Amino acid sequence: MENILILLFSLGLFVWLVFLLDAIIGLRKLDSLEDEEPLNCGPLLSVVVAARNEEEHIKASILSQLEQTYKNVEWILVNDRSTDETGKSMEQLAHQDSRIKVIHVHDLPDGWLGKNHALFTGAQIAQGKWLLFTDADIKYEKEAFAKALHYAEKHQLDHLTAAPNLSAKSFWLKTFVAFFLFGFSYFKRPWLANNPKSKTGTGIGAFNLICKEAYETFGKHERIKMRPDDDLQLGMLLKKEGYRQRIITALQLIEVEWYGSLHEAFVGLEKNTFAGLNYRISMVFFAIFGVFTTNVLPFITIFSGNKTIALLSLGNILLSGIHYFMIIRRMTVFSPALFLVLPLTALLFIYSIIRASWLTFKRGGIVWRGTTYPLSKLRDHE
Repeated sequence: MENILILLFSLGLFVWLVFLLDAIIGLRKLDSLEDEEPLNCGPLLSVVVAARNEEEHIKASILSQLEQTYKNVEWILVNDRSTDETGKSMEQLAHQDSRIKVIHVHDLPDGWLGKNHALFTGAQIAQGKWLLFTDADIKYEKEAFAKALHYAEKHQLDHLTAAPNLSAKSFWLKTFVAFFLFGFSYFKRPWLANNPKSKTGTGIGAFNLICKEAYETFGKHERIKMRPDDDLQLGMLLKKEGYRQRIITALQLIEVEWYGSLHEAFVGLEKNTFAGLNYRISMVFFAIFGVFTTNVLPFITIFSGNKTIALLSLGNILLSGIHYFMIIRRMTVFSPALFLVLPLTALLFIYSIIRASWLTFKRGGIVWRGTTYPLSKLRDHE
């Protein structure tokens, strides 16, 4: 057993070193939207927002957008079969500003996820050169649109995605969000989107800005109509097919409360955790093994009586800690001191993977916003 641990942690040191070097290089190419000059006059921007039962958030989000310094904007708000007052709130907003159009979706066509179909429906009537797909609970500072459009036009992009400030209230929710971004950084390596030679791309639901011409030639949301991780898949496929893409951070300009509580985070991740693992049991076990051996086990074996194992464990903890510090400082407003409870947060994350995967199998699919999507259909569109 000791020989296995020595081999495992020796390999871990090498892997963490590779991750660390990759992050150092990648983060240097990650721009901040706050540093960009604003575009005061430019092409029409079409903002497409899909919302289902979002009466608590939709008004505040849209009102923050109406205050943008960039004025050449139209909004297309799509009410996706809401059973609350979301549609009514949208109509009230439309009466306040003539640039707002409202679409009410009453039926979901077969073979579509609700949000994906709503975004597709909204984009169909968009008139802008640029389309901004954004969620119904995002808060924007006044120069967000102007700076993003200037950045996209300056770099002649087809797609620009921005990492927002993922705000969280409770301590454990903060640790969970931080760990999610930490894991996302080395699992998806989002900064590769900024490398013209790379085919690896990314997308973030809070802010996906795409040139309408590119969106149409790409194949619109029909390409990803049964993907619960539609935002990520949109970016990944665009980059893979050669479209010009970049990711930036916008921690002071765009904000979203990802989830209100840790329990809400577990529930929210039910829809895309298994999808992110390509609906494969083997990937579920690999993810659990990987998270446990890299982020939990070294914190246990550091107390081993075998000095070699203890030193290798310490090395793994130090390298992962440096990586964690870099990611949290660059992509969040949280304190890197959250690393002190990393093994506990990793166990929470493992629980979320097991929970989401088990519920997907138990239900025979995913339940998202009150609609059940069979696993067989999800896999058919994988």
